[in-house]
Amino acid sequence: MSKITLDKLLGIDYPVIVAPMFLISNTKMIKAALANGVTAAFPALNYRTDDELRAAMNDIKTSTSKPFGVNLIVNKSNLKYKDQLKTLVDLRVDFIITSLGNPKEVIDQCKPLGIKVFCDVVDLSYAQKVESLGADAIIAVNSRAGGHSGNISPNELVTLLTKNCGIPVISAGGIACGKDLKDVMDWGAAGASVGTIFIACEEADISPEYKKAMVDYGEKDIVMSTKLSGSALTVINTPYVQQMGTKANFLERILNKNKTLKKYVKMIIAYRGMKQVEKAAFGATYKTVWCAGPAIEHVHSIRPMGEIVKTLTNEYNQANQH
Repeated sequence: MSKITLDKLLGIDYPVIVAPMFLISNTKMIKAALANGVTAAFPALNYRTDDELRAAMNDIKTSTSKPFGVNLIVNKSNLKYKDQLKTLVDLRVDFIITSLGNPKEVIDQCKPLGIKVFCDVVDLSYAQKVESLGADAIIAVNSRAGGHSGNISPNELVTLLTKNCGIPVISAGGIACGKDLKDVMDWGAAGASVGTIFIACEEADISPEYKKAMVDYGEKDIVMSTKLSGSALTVINTPYVQQMGTKANFLERILNKNKTLKKYVKMIIAYRGMKQVEKAAFGATYKTVWCAGPAIEHVHSIRPMGEIVKTLTNEYNQANQH
């Protein structure tokens, strides 16, 4: 078990990463997070072209020297993977969060340059694999994560990984307030990746309807859908989601089982799902699919990013005084 906490590892005030959120994270949110003592990351896929990705990174770098990260999808469904990795290495991003694939190439390229690599994992066997490849930390995606979640409860996953791995474990999923953050630190985590509570921030460029849904719906309204990306995704159970159903249909299941076609089908389902989520994020239609995690229960208003971060860190300070 590693004793180093995320704040010490990155030189920040609090052991918190504002999680990279597909279509939601933007430079305004990142800068506000960094200005308030935490770190943040955005998905490389939030930028369509390499020029846009470079511009976003340079925008953050010119306004602050504080560390931030980029999330990289490292499997075959991400056709831009090689170019994105080259850009992150060229511009010396502080850390990369890898998802959905083998991070070996990322680790091999980043290690010599001092770029840290944190790998998303949902179980012990994968955590041990990425540790053996040289990952700097593992992001333990638990059953309360928003978006693509794991199957193991937060406490169980953190305990399992901290007992059996020698690198820092960052808990991802279910963090809504300072007490939640203190809990994961008490279980032995090095820090936490926090997403859902930041979706309805003023700086997010998503539709007003999406932000309103974050305020109006609660934890009981979060359901798991395999319709959108082939993998299970947590979404708000809107009337459209209820009508569409949350299980992959017969044809999607058959195609997913066919070894030859599976790769292509997954790419098509992922692309189609991403397009659907994208449409919903930026404009309200009847066909609306909004991603969120159970921490939605704690979203009661639309607030500035800095204020949400301050509330979390102040509560964390108070929880540590008791």
